[in-house]
Amino acid sequence: MTRPTALAVVVPVRDEEALLPACLDSLADAVVALSETHPGLPARVFVVLDACTDRSSEVVASWRGVTAVVTRAGNVGVARAAGVAAAADWAAGSGGGSLWVACTDGDSAVPRSWLGTQVELAAAGHDLVIGTVRPRPGDLSAEDLERWRERHSSVDGHVHVHGANLGFAWDAYESVGGFAPIVEHEDVELVTAMRRAGLRWIASGRIEVTTSGRRAGRTPGGFAGYLEDMGA
Repeated sequence: MTRPTALAVVVPVRDEEALLPACLDSLADAVVALSETHPGLPARVFVVLDACTDRSSEVVASWRGVTAVVTRAGNVGVARAAGVAAAADWAAGSGGGSLWVACTDGDSAVPRSWLGTQVELAAAGHDLVIGTVRPRPGDLSAEDLERWRERHSSVDGHVHVHGANLGFAWDAYESVGGFAPIVEHEDVELVTAMRRAGLRWIASGRIEVTTSGRRAGRTPGGFAGYLEDMGA
């Protein structure tokens, strides 16, 4: 891919009123940093409120530069796809061109350089960027945190896939059919499809997202379930 002409962040959310402010705070910082390193590159955050029953919508409404997308599916694959579709419509209305989509989760916080690094990797010709995550240290016991470190690499070429730290070119995403409407592992399915299609990808250790280390998640086999199994 060439240098993007627009950038969108997609964040699926289900009942994240407690953790969402920190997520949006970090994204606001990342957007400001992007404007400093890549002036003139439009960027917008799309939060997909999927079957929310808490105050997540009120949190989103209080933030500038954030668009709310409402779904009732209770399905993260559907939610992510809806966010990407809204982002594509926004980019088309802004003049089209090359859209880059960055994905994270409502219980996560991104580093300030997150978006700028993805733009650089896209400009280098990558269609897909797979980043790393680390649980928030205070959420895990010292023993569980050590188990995590033993099992996970944060260097270039790592083998992990996390929807909380993923980026891709929209045309490459569309070419493989986008996110599958499944309740979990939609991120892994997308990455697998893009790799099989021969698209250029990189598993980068340059960008690490901090995510919740909670044990009760939104899907039975998601990240929280993995941490629970690891601790057991």
